[in-house]
Amino acid sequence: MGWLWWVGGALVLGILEMLSLDLVLIMLAGGALAGAAAYGLGAPVWVQIVVACVVAVILLATLRPWLLRHLKSRIPLEETNAAALVGRDAVVLSTVTLEGGRVKLAGEVWTARTETSEALAPGVQVRVARIDGATAVVGPAA
Repeated sequence: MGWLWWVGGALVLGILEMLSLDLVLIMLAGGALAGAAAYGLGAPVWVQIVVACVVAVILLATLRPWLLRHLKSRIPLEETNAAALVGRDAVVLSTVTLEGGRVKLAGEVWTARTETSEALAPGVQVRVARIDGATAVVGPAA
């Protein structure tokens, strides 16, 4: 009857994996199934736990990175939120220096600073190099 606990745990982890989609819980479910197999072979509880942990770690270290590479090569990731703003053009609203300034970016007013010591005057077109917290780091549009 102990194998039912292992399989039940694997099922719960599998269901939770469907919600998280990070390929960690499914590796732990694989470890739980290995624990069930150890139970089926008559191993004591401590061996079942060790087998489950070792198999889970092996799956996390080997299978998960391979699956992630495979998935990323098939499905291009689309940037969202602040990361989607990197590389976009903006217009300077108030002079932007190393200390600060304001730009209009994607229809919103953002605080900004430059990457270099060059000051950017109002009306100048700039490109977002990166987002640092709530500040757009900009440089001249090339």
